[in-house]
Amino acid sequence: MFNDRSTPLSLLATRRSGKPRDLLAPGPDETQLRALLAIAARTPDHGKLAPWRFVVVPTDKRDELARVITEAYRVERPQAARLEIEALVQFAHQAPTLVVVLSSPKTESHIPLWEQELSAGAACMNLLHAAHAMGFAGGWLTGWSAYSGAVRDAFGAAPERVAGFIFLGTPAKQLEERPRPDLNKIVSNWRA
Repeated sequence: MFNDRSTPLSLLATRRSGKPRDLLAPGPDETQLRALLAIAARTPDHGKLAPWRFVVVPTDKRDELARVITEAYRVERPQAARLEIEALVQFAHQAPTLVVVLSSPKTESHIPLWEQELSAGAACMNLLHAAHAMGFAGGWLTGWSAYSGAVRDAFGAAPERVAGFIFLGTPAKQLEERPRPDLNKIVSNWRA
């Protein structure tokens, strides 16, 4: 069983993202989403800078998001094929709830940029954990859109960057396990 909510540890041990294209309604309502974002903001944050922001993209704005993404893509790739454009439109319409998380570094701070970026990533993960604990599933995507300056500009401005598109909803089908790393290959004891 994935996202087993019987205990906090079982949730963490069984956490599994949902594929955004397979997430359907219901997603979190406005009150639930507000609670999820409050939990996401309870993340490690050296210097108490809040070097991240959350932008909720309402369902009725998904066509506009698709337009922004496809226009930016066509500027960079004028020869884009129909299937590429259709995939970008589909990307914008996945799942009932979409939160764009921006890494929003405070460049005037003495806190290293790397620590601020890590905090933004932790906020994304907290948002997923909170959604799973509330009984939803979520998927954290990046892809071309996350690295496009034009797409970023629809949500913020440099030096901000899109840390992720967090899609939330209810899985349409059973979640599937994916390969996990072999602990023997990624864990070692330091030998001074």
